[in-house]
Order: sequence, then C-alpha cells, then structure tokens
Amino acid sequence: MTDSSDGTACDWEREPDPSDSLRTFGAVVQALREHAGLSRVDFGARVQFSKHTVESVELGRRMPDESFVERAEEVLGNTGALRKAAGHLTRGEAGLAAWFRRWARLEKVAVSLCTYECRLVPGLLQSEGYARAVFEGTIPVVPDERLDELAAARQQRQRMLYERPTVPFSFIVEEHVFRRRFGDAGQMRSMFDHVLEHSVPRNVRLQIVPLEGELHACLDGPVRLLETVEGRRFAYSEGQQNGRLISDVKAVSLLQQRYDTLRSQALNPKDSRDLLERLRGEL
Repeated sequence: MTDSSDGTACDWEREPDPSDSLRTFGAVVQALREHAGLSRVDFGARVQFSKHTVESVELGRRMPDESFVERAEEVLGNTGALRKAAGHLTRGEAGLAAWFRRWARLEKVAVSLCTYECRLVPGLLQSEGYARAVFEGTIPVVPDERLDELAAARQQRQRMLYERPTVPFSFIVEEHVFRRRFGDAGQMRSMFDHVLEHSVPRNVRLQIVPLEGELHACLDGPVRLLETVEGRRFAYSEGQQNGRLISDVKAVSLLQQRYDTLRSQALNPKDSRDLLERLRGEL
C-alpha cells in the first residue's frame, strides 16, 4: 500500500525488529539510490512513497511491498537485483531479539543443547510470570501490547523440551539465580514448580552450582553450546544489547571444555532438585 496523499508514512508495517535480510535489502536500495544521485525525497517521489517510508525500508524497519520493489527496480536501473533479493526477504521473528534469531534457528535443529546461566533462569525453563517480570523490568519499557507477544514467544520455545524427547538438554545454573526474588511468594512458588516440572523429562538435565561452590572455569559469563545433525558445534554468548554466535572450532572446543568441567563441579540432578524443593519450601 502506498502512503497517504499528505506524504506521511504508514508506520503500521514497521517491523518489531529488523531481520538480517531486511537490513541487507535496505542497504542495497540505499546504495543504488545514492549511486543514481537521488535523495530520499527525489527517490520517494519517483516510486510514489514518502521519504519516511524510503528511510524505513533502507534501514530494514519495514517490509517493502511488491509495488515498492517494482518501482524501485525501474528507477534504479531495472537490473533485476531488487526483484530477486525481495524473494528472500523474511520478517523478524516476533518476540525474539534481532541478535538472538540466528541462534534460535540453530536451536530448532540441534541434536544437543547445553546452557550455563549466572544471571537469570534460562529462557527454556522460565515460568510465564517470571518471563513477564523480566520483560517488564527492561529499559526501554516494553509497551503493554508487546508483553503478551514476548511471553508467548518464550513459552513457544519451551515446547521443544517435550517435542524433541531424544535431544539432550543440559542446564547448569548458579544457585543465586533461584534465590533472586521477583513478585510475591505465590509467583516464586510458581517459578519453582515450573522449573521442577520442566526438568522431569529424561532428556532434560538440570544442575545447580551451590553458593558454597568454589570459583570455576565459566566465570567469564553465561554460555550456550549446541551440536547440529552434521556434527558441527556452535556457541552463543550474550551481553548488554548484543549476542555473539561463535563458530570457530577452537573457541567452541574451549568453551565446551569449560562447560564439561563445571558439570563435574555442580550438584548432580537429584541434589539440584532437592535444593529447588527446599528453596520453595522456605517461601
């Protein structure tokens, strides 16, 4: 749909988070436009879209419709590049941060998944109340209408624990993570119940690093590791407003060694469940 006649942008098509393909397509449009010596205003007039819409497409914030692609193709040389590229465009996955999407896609086809967490309960084990509390505490503030979408996406990811019963899922979590309070006692109990329930399947292994535990090899921060059906191994490290997919064989091997060492230092699954039940009983 083209913009309204007054030249204001129709931002209802803006993507919640730009995907890699949208960013790439937008960068190509911008490069071709600049090569043609056209400003966004001039280009917008030729393709019958506002400057604001052109900017949104170029920055990967908006999925271009067919009319935009066809008119842009004609204005920018009619090489066919934009038509072909448009066929590979994908929207951002709702509820997932842009930097997490590549890892999320690998998760879906992994034959094993290992997670060490020292900040918060791993997403695959979070109760809905816990997840909402996490999203509500983020800055900038998440709009109310987005909370349901984000919580639903997190719950959707958790289905893989049951839908893929032959895939081993290993979680190692610091004890202090479960001691951090959120909400009231009822919400805390619900969180413990959820974690205990989701760690019951035989393919899910939860271990807790006790508070009295010694310093260990994973103190550099949280890490996730997985193996694909082809035998390739990847790691994922996340920080403030960013995430890094690690594919270098030596780097991944080192992280796997650290994880395996910590596995031997953490409480075994039975003792870990006992600790969670004890913490729940203390509420």
